[in-house]
Amino acid sequence: MKIISPISYLSRLRRHIIPIVVWLGVVACVVGLFTRRSQRFEVLGIAQGQVRQIAVTCTGRLKSVPVSLFELVEVGQTLAVVDTVLDNEQLLEAELKSQLAAATAEIEHLVTQLVPTQETLLAEEADREINRVAEMRRFLVDVEQTRLQIFDLRSQIASDRIVLEDLAIEVKITEDLLEKEAVAPYELQKVKVQYDSLAKKIEEDQHMLEQAKSDLGQAQQRHDEYARKHPFHPSVDDALDVIRKEIGVQEHLMDGLLSQLEALKSREALELKSPFDGVVVGMQANTNEVALRRPGENVLRRPGEVVTAGDPIFAVAETEPSEIIAYVSEAQLGQVREKMPVELIKNTQPAQIAWSEVIFVGPTAELMPERLWRNIAVPQWGRPIIVNIPEGLELVPGEIVGIRGL
Repeated sequence: MKIISPISYLSRLRRHIIPIVVWLGVVACVVGLFTRRSQRFEVLGIAQGQVRQIAVTCTGRLKSVPVSLFELVEVGQTLAVVDTVLDNEQLLEAELKSQLAAATAEIEHLVTQLVPTQETLLAEEADREINRVAEMRRFLVDVEQTRLQIFDLRSQIASDRIVLEDLAIEVKITEDLLEKEAVAPYELQKVKVQYDSLAKKIEEDQHMLEQAKSDLGQAQQRHDEYARKHPFHPSVDDALDVIRKEIGVQEHLMDGLLSQLEALKSREALELKSPFDGVVVGMQANTNEVALRRPGENVLRRPGEVVTAGDPIFAVAETEPSEIIAYVSEAQLGQVREKMPVELIKNTQPAQIAWSEVIFVGPTAELMPERLWRNIAVPQWGRPIIVNIPEGLELVPGEIVGIRGL
């Protein structure tokens, strides 16, 4: 019987145990890796920035669009000017002006009837004191002529104010075009000279109107005082009262027309301004990219077009993305929660790795953008998540970013 020494026995045992230990270690590592792998998730996300559609709150016609596609804009910059007075309202304005002119002409006609009427009365009342009649006639003519002057001035001021509003808008548009070097400085100077000249004329007419109102009060006071001292024959008063009433009717009509014109012109041109620093976009997206395409991003309207309330003209997008949107599958739903840390992997140059966290988790599953599908022929659904973009991570809107749960 062969006797085995203890040293030889331990050596043989070591040769058998070491492979077993190594194999068990490998198995443990594989199990650990699979366990850790099952606790992590990997998805692709798309960097996106804020996009605001520029729309009107009331129906109007685009008067000017001083920006173009992909042009950089600043917060508060005028993007479009909308004329809220449409063609039918312009026709109404023209009709009101025509009626106003007709009312003024009628007042002038009625005033001209005062003289022949007065002459007729003088012939019928030759037995009365000629001086008294002539004096009363002078007072009456003074009153009526002053009233006519007031009506003429009011009509002229109203018409000039309408033209002044249009010139103010034209000055604003020309200034914008001059900043873009689209017109010569002479054009802006010419428009401003027209505006200042008309504004000065309106001011002078307003002073004349106030003076005419004062003159009317004095003329009426002289007429009343003379009438109390020297009463007219009833036939004279009756005849002149008919003309006065007709003039009063035309006065009332003129007041109504002026009110309607002022109401129309109170609807000034609407200026749409940029809500933030960004770029004018007309993004084109595939039909299935619902999450990327927002209302108005593929629209760019032109001057002369009619836009209705809520109808987008174009959109303004941030030049840098502010968040990343990704979609997790049903198998990964239990692994995602708000405020959980994630690792962001940027594969484009310069390649970067950063750490961030999940901001929001969507409540329902949505159709994923087509560019995130594994198979272009098989639509995919997922639950959206929003991940914050950390400072220092250089991304552009629309860039694909890898997201790995930690």
